[in-house]
Amino acid sequence: MNILMVTSEAVPFSKSGGLADVLGALSPSLAKKGADVKVLMPLYSFIDRKGFRKQIVLQVPMLGGTETATILSKKLNGVEYLAIAHPWYTERKGIYGDTSFEPYQDNCRRFALLAESAAIYLKESGWKADIVHSHDWTAGLVPFYLDKYRIKAKTIFTIHNLAYQGDFSRYDGVLTGDRFPEECFEGNAGSERLNMMKSALLLSDKITTVSPTYAKEIQTEKFGCHMDGILRQRENDLLGILNGMDISEWNPSRDKFFPEHYSKSDLSGKAELKRRVQKEAGLEVNDNVPLFAMISRIADQKGYAELLGGNQPILAELLKMDIQIIIVGTGDHHYEEKLRDMAAIYPNLSVSIAFSQKLSHEVEGAADFFLMPSRYEPCGLNQMYSLHYGTLPVAHRTGGLADTIVDISEDGNAGTGFLMPDLSSDSFIGTVRRAVEFYSNDKSGFLKAQKRAMSEDLSWDRSADEYMNLYTQLETE
Repeated sequence: MNILMVTSEAVPFSKSGGLADVLGALSPSLAKKGADVKVLMPLYSFIDRKGFRKQIVLQVPMLGGTETATILSKKLNGVEYLAIAHPWYTERKGIYGDTSFEPYQDNCRRFALLAESAAIYLKESGWKADIVHSHDWTAGLVPFYLDKYRIKAKTIFTIHNLAYQGDFSRYDGVLTGDRFPEECFEGNAGSERLNMMKSALLLSDKITTVSPTYAKEIQTEKFGCHMDGILRQRENDLLGILNGMDISEWNPSRDKFFPEHYSKSDLSGKAELKRRVQKEAGLEVNDNVPLFAMISRIADQKGYAELLGGNQPILAELLKMDIQIIIVGTGDHHYEEKLRDMAAIYPNLSVSIAFSQKLSHEVEGAADFFLMPSRYEPCGLNQMYSLHYGTLPVAHRTGGLADTIVDISEDGNAGTGFLMPDLSSDSFIGTVRRAVEFYSNDKSGFLKAQKRAMSEDLSWDRSADEYMNLYTQLETE
């Protein structure tokens, strides 16, 4: 089976978020199952060209002429990566903008070029794709261009985060030189905007997203981001497939970022790591105090508005309990300052405004609980890392969090964490209190829950099987 993935980022070449991790892990997993997998992506300025070889030159039509795009190829882990060399990528500092707050003004043309290059490559290279699998809004125009060039391939579009849709003015759409169907525009009469995500939702043969619960949530007005009507209409073509995690990088028995290795058969290293992290974080070194970790972007979506808002912030109420909390991350400067202020007041709170892989791995491994009060979470990876590290997640019952965590209070024999029914103060504080009481009053039960969590199959092999089943089903339809 020949599969072409189309994406704006892919590990190990480029990354701004979880999309890149998915491409970097799913593609090799599919290749191991016998698929011929190619990944088409932009060649950004920061990507090392070592090992890439020139394969084909494409002429991509744009308003007023054509753009020359050179495809460079490199084989890695059984996957052929096709990198598009063009000044719109190679002469820019970032992926979507010079910073995450300043998107490039010509992103419509930049990612239309990516999508159209996919179709022209299939037309001119001689390689026939059975499945073209495009990811998120940056590849949302792929089905449109496959139809334009009459490429016969089945199409799948994966929503990694519905909130980001790639909407642009009509003028931006005109600059591509293409006439897009009216149904691909969104908004009020006279101010409609081209919506790349909407185009893919309408034109792809199948739609997937990154967890079963999120697939249901996005069909509701609350989580649908104005696309819920289309998604309800396409319910039979919509499937949630849970992401996996990279167990080669995230493995407590051989984690390269700390020496206190441990496994579900011997958790003594976790206790040693906790003591070291407590000391380095300026917290009391105490085995009997439950250590909570929160590692994320410091943003509203991750629950910081609830955690820090109001005259009586939930975080302050939590810190009145006999617990310790370590927070690691960067983001909204207002929240960063508030966290620093609270860390100066509460001796059981440690805050690191930083993005550090080493610190993330150490804190993940050291903690007893991982706090994840996301407003929404299409899939989530940190709760998977936590389960694999015997760090029980305390999370909002939403999206992939609901699909990967079994509440211990509801099923003591299968539970692996604690779920908040909502993000109200009572729910938030009450769920944390349940976790603390479990830790303090049932040491044997806590150890069993850790070992259950560490036994979960969270690998990409499971997810790849589900994708292969979908590809096979699509081929026969």
